[in-house]
Amino acid sequence: MEYAVIMAGGTGKRLWPLSRESRPKQVLKLLDGQTLLRRCFDRLRPIFDTRNIIVLTNARYVGIIRDNLPELPADNVIAEPAVRDTAGAIGLAATILAATDPEASMAVVTADQVIEPAELLQQALKDALRFVQDTPEIMVTFGIQPTFPSTMLGYVRCGDSIRPQGCANEIYVVDAFVEKPDEKTARKYLDSGRYLWNSGMFVWKAKTILANLERFLPDATEPLARIRADWDGPNRQAALSEWFPKLPKTSIDYAVMEKAKGVHGIKLDCRWLDLGSFAALGEIITADKNGNTVVAGASELLGCRDNIIVTEDKGHMIAAIGLENVIIAHSPDATLVCRADQADRLKELLELVAKHGGDEFL
Repeated sequence: MEYAVIMAGGTGKRLWPLSRESRPKQVLKLLDGQTLLRRCFDRLRPIFDTRNIIVLTNARYVGIIRDNLPELPADNVIAEPAVRDTAGAIGLAATILAATDPEASMAVVTADQVIEPAELLQQALKDALRFVQDTPEIMVTFGIQPTFPSTMLGYVRCGDSIRPQGCANEIYVVDAFVEKPDEKTARKYLDSGRYLWNSGMFVWKAKTILANLERFLPDATEPLARIRADWDGPNRQAALSEWFPKLPKTSIDYAVMEKAKGVHGIKLDCRWLDLGSFAALGEIITADKNGNTVVAGASELLGCRDNIIVTEDKGHMIAAIGLENVIIAHSPDATLVCRADQADRLKELLELVAKHGGDEFL
């Protein structure tokens, strides 16, 4: 059977004060009143039965995830008791699926991406699922056609391609995963035409990724086996709480994908954005004639240019005069005002908030 796993554990600190430790970015209603999580879920529904969609998230986000996706069975929201990066989360999901369906095929997607049009991803997922069903030893990743020489993203280098019978997309041999490059190297990647942005989305058999984890990340083997042994019994939560934190804290790319053989890729030539910052928000919301990106129920701007102004509070007006290249982000109990070119210092600011006893605002 075919399953989808949505990774929804990140907090998104670069969108503070909208995103918080108790309210992650994937449930912010910034996209025409919709959340990133809802959009991700709706992209998957034409392909997967709702009962076969699983959301992996931080334990403290379970309630808000269920509220955002009320049609999802409650048990399909899996709470991670500790932060263990993508290798641990994917290992947990594969372990759960393989325990009940040894031949399970699983698609792994993330909740914080904007992908348009959705139909391109849906067709690519269908092709990947067909491909791994026919060749179960293969693992498939998805690469994004780059539009500029990004230094903030990892890349996938593609080799020869094939078009399997019944597939609309070409499927490439992946020669290598490469880390975030400097600008000069990124330009070479873009000019070569052989490199794609690494999307962090995958399709494989649950048993295949587990076999690769056992080979390349052996320290994960016992914790996952212990969790599997108790998953269907009364000690499920106790086993998860004890053994999940013992999983190595590392990414699936570093743990497996950079080392494994037989990795293939599908190219997505689509509008794609990892919504991790206010600057990224400015790329998906249509700006006004003066370049101001505004997400607010009410606003008045006088002599303002190239600003990003955001609030989810539809009853709160934001008014500004003579501002240029400024970010204003309003929440009920905290407001951020900063120059756009200083937004990368947000982590420093939050450290000051914590240092001065403002934990309730984090």
